[in-house]
Amino acid sequence: MDDIEYGREVIRHEANAVAALEERIDASFATAVQMVLDCRGRVVVSGMGKPAIIAQKISATFASTGTPSHWLHAAEAIHGDLGRVLPEDVVIVISNSGETREVTDLLDPLKKIGASSIAITGRPDSTLGRHADVVLDIGKIDEACPLGLAPSASTTAMLAIGDALAMTVLNRRDFGPEEYAVFHPGGSLGRKLMKVSEVMRTGDRHPTVPLTASVHDALLAIIDARAGAVTVVDGEGRLAGIFTDGDLRRLVAKPADGAAPDLHAVQVGAIMTRAPTTITADRLASEAMRLLREKKIDELPVVDADGRAAGMIDVQDLLDTGHA
Repeated sequence: MDDIEYGREVIRHEANAVAALEERIDASFATAVQMVLDCRGRVVVSGMGKPAIIAQKISATFASTGTPSHWLHAAEAIHGDLGRVLPEDVVIVISNSGETREVTDLLDPLKKIGASSIAITGRPDSTLGRHADVVLDIGKIDEACPLGLAPSASTTAMLAIGDALAMTVLNRRDFGPEEYAVFHPGGSLGRKLMKVSEVMRTGDRHPTVPLTASVHDALLAIIDARAGAVTVVDGEGRLAGIFTDGDLRRLVAKPADGAAPDLHAVQVGAIMTRAPTTITADRLASEAMRLLREKKIDELPVVDADGRAAGMIDVQDLLDTGHA
């Protein structure tokens, strides 16, 4: 078997190990889900060796989806770090054999602390399996390693069952994109979920003038705010239009009577862009970026449900936050 085919065989082997888990999702799994949902402390995930690495990922997945969690190295736990565990916690312990010494040494102290335990193991009849409150059985798994020794298919299965548990808990929680964004403020995930309200210009950075303001005053407002446009509002604060540099260029380039316009005399309401494209503050910033691109504009007024001016989205602000 050449290298390409052997690599494919490893993938098939691990895929089969994960697929076999579907039939193992049973009442014990449902009990584990409820234990996590009922947990008043934290979900602590522990293991030794390669399962310890899997434990870190499972814990991170819980934490990022609304379930407070931290991971605990089994060897460090029995040398003092068990102080991190409280009676209100649920401890998920991972071991394929269920007989790893550092793991089994955790069991009695955990019971003394009063924490509940969930075992992820390939041997429900092991020491770990017998002493855990709930067992998630991954079954007997042959490793993809040519020696049959290095954890490979078994750790893939552990990760999959951990993801299944975390995602099922997430499915049961009232946890939407807004909550998800709170835990992912950085990186592409955070940017995708950022709201218009988080990036729009408000206050002194959002120049606003009435319909009767002169073009000169509108320009001063833009300069003072270091903005690219000014929002024009009616007497009740509702958006009437937007005045941009494009409107100014059209005024100067094509004056009505052929003479240079008096910027002090021309009212901004007479030359502004009426009925501009708008967006509300609760929409995603990525949607604002899409509108700017589609309409080939640089500024996007933000309005409330009653059409009142609430702020302004500037394309440069979106680019600065990574919305390229």
